Amino acid sequence: MTTHHDKVNQQFGQQANAYLTSKVHAQGADLEYLASFLTNYPNAEFLDMGCGAGHVSFIAAKQVKHVTAYDLSEQMLAVVEQTANERNLKNITTVQGYAEHQPFDDNYFDIVVSRYSAHHWQDVGKSLRELHRITKPNGKLIIMDVVSPGQPILDIWLQTVEALRDTSHVRDYTPGEWLTFLSEAGFTIDKIQRHRLPLTFDSWIKRMRTPNNLVDAIRTYQISASQDTKSYFELQSDGSFTSDMMTIETQKVI
Repeated sequence: MTTHHDKVNQQFGQQANAYLTSKVHAQGADLEYLASFLTNYPNAEFLDMGCGAGHVSFIAAKQVKHVTAYDLSEQMLAVVEQTANERNLKNITTVQGYAEHQPFDDNYFDIVVSRYSAHHWQDVGKSLRELHRITKPNGKLIIMDVVSPGQPILDIWLQTVEALRDTSHVRDYTPGEWLTFLSEAGFTIDKIQRHRLPLTFDSWIKRMRTPNNLVDAIRTYQISASQDTKSYFELQSDGSFTSDMMTIETQKVI
């Protein structure tokens, strides 16, 4: 039987290089914020949780003592290793594994960052409890991810197009859900930032190699959306649209 983890590995392993060159993943206000934030942590042990093609790892490696790039996909980790060598970043180590079961010691990392990964986790509560376990007392956890607007009609629209495009998608959580998850896992909320994330339809579907029949289903669903939904997501005639993204900075409670 194919598990959810198998599906994630299959979906992203095939497209590892596409994520390295993706403008959505390689740039953004959240990465600028992270680079500035890390200037205060030159001696940190840093975990890039769900590292993908390594954009967070590459930024962190220039600022902190050591980076562990952690991901389910072997192919993604191979891209990280190759790119790190090409950029002469010698302080990045790659480790393969699941979000829900992490092979790290208790209280090991000073800073943990997850960017565009958490909406694929099979069990977000268990994953966050694992991140709490491996983060040092007073250590930082930063979540960067697409979030749902929360309003039911808008939420259903977003989850539907995400799932049609990527069968490994679990859920874009609402800001309120994130605050509950993080608090229940033992983190306190230090700072929240909201961004709007424009997504170009053509590159968005090609990045996941979405089958043509599902692309057609997305376009049909987009066209049938209410005007309020089209306005909120700034839906364009070519299918491009804009999502909400949040950066949530937290701290481990002692």
